[in-house]
Amino acid sequence: MSLTPSEFGLTVHVSRGKAAGSLVRRSLSMGVCLLLVAAAWAVVPQQANVPAADPSTRATAPSSLPREADRFGARPVLTAAQWDKLDQSVDRALAFLAHSQERDGSFRTHESGQPAVTSLCAMAFLARGHVPDEGEYRETLGRAVDYVLGSQTADGTIMRNIDGRGSQFEANYNHAIAGLMLGEVYGMTSSPRQERIRSAIEQALTLSRKEQLRPKRFPEDRGGWRYMRQFGVTDADLSVTAWELMFLRSARNAEFDVPEAWIAEAMEYVRRTFDRRERGFRYGLRGEDGYCSRGMVGAGVVALALGGEHESEMAQLAGKWILHHGFDRYNSSQHPEDRYHYSAFYCSQAMFQLGGSYWFDFFPKLLETLVANQNRDGSWAPEANGNDSKYGNLYTTALAVLALSPPYQILPIYQR
Repeated sequence: MSLTPSEFGLTVHVSRGKAAGSLVRRSLSMGVCLLLVAAAWAVVPQQANVPAADPSTRATAPSSLPREADRFGARPVLTAAQWDKLDQSVDRALAFLAHSQERDGSFRTHESGQPAVTSLCAMAFLARGHVPDEGEYRETLGRAVDYVLGSQTADGTIMRNIDGRGSQFEANYNHAIAGLMLGEVYGMTSSPRQERIRSAIEQALTLSRKEQLRPKRFPEDRGGWRYMRQFGVTDADLSVTAWELMFLRSARNAEFDVPEAWIAEAMEYVRRTFDRRERGFRYGLRGEDGYCSRGMVGAGVVALALGGEHESEMAQLAGKWILHHGFDRYNSSQHPEDRYHYSAFYCSQAMFQLGGSYWFDFFPKLLETLVANQNRDGSWAPEANGNDSKYGNLYTTALAVLALSPPYQILPIYQR
């Protein structure tokens, strides 16, 4: 199987807006990488005929950012009032996160969630256009990136190994999420930090491939990832696999060596998790893992979008599933393994990839719900789901920001 440019969804974006300047300057290396890849694969930039910005989509916040995806067809992604509400909510959340950062650069959470939670917090800043080397949050981001880099172990795994327990359950989550963040920030930094990131990503990719090739008891689990040891009835699950796939795609976008076979095998596994009767994506392929939740259905659509399949039948059916399992009841669960903020992040990114009525029927409601339930200090509550409540409100605040961020179209991994 050979992946085409459209299967990777590569897009060259032309940045607009006052505050985009610093991001563009610090993203030159990433931009060059994307242009080289585009030239090699004969990609035609999809944004060459982007219409002039509609005044109705302007932001009043001082740090207004480029909105390359201002329209889906002839309709603005957001109204002027929605842009204002979005900007104010995100900026309050980022101020809260910055104030909460620890001296070592981390963002506090349960020890098993590091450095994934710190990486998600860093991505929240990146999604608003902030960069490590200049601007309001340069020190916040720089310290966070350095903390994540300092978390890598000798074998390439990016995790905090607490008394040997880090290698069992959360390690692949920490590893993939941290790798994704480093892939996104790579082109936004300057040396010597950029060189440190390059070395970390190369080591991390080797570890990810080793984990992908770990022997599976069932052939249908091949191509996927799970925990760093066999556990339960499945040897791969969509939750870990989606994060690993995002890491691989982000690294490949930055011109790291990620062979097509790695992506193809992961995509085959993702497709196998689709349940045609349920019309959604399952966490795992058998037994008690064979359930659909909002997070997993959203993750499946995002994973397909990474391969240019957001218009496929699977993706369209899953989009309709999401619309029938909404987020109007804040911090609610629809399944024992359902997480509100985690699911909102995935489903929001998924619906932006699907576009059109999927987006317009989904995002305005999510925006209203999240803004209405944002605390006065800019945070959101910890997950009501007992399994994830231990990670605290910095984790959920970062996820809420990432759920609100698709209209900005800043992070390359989530550009449409």
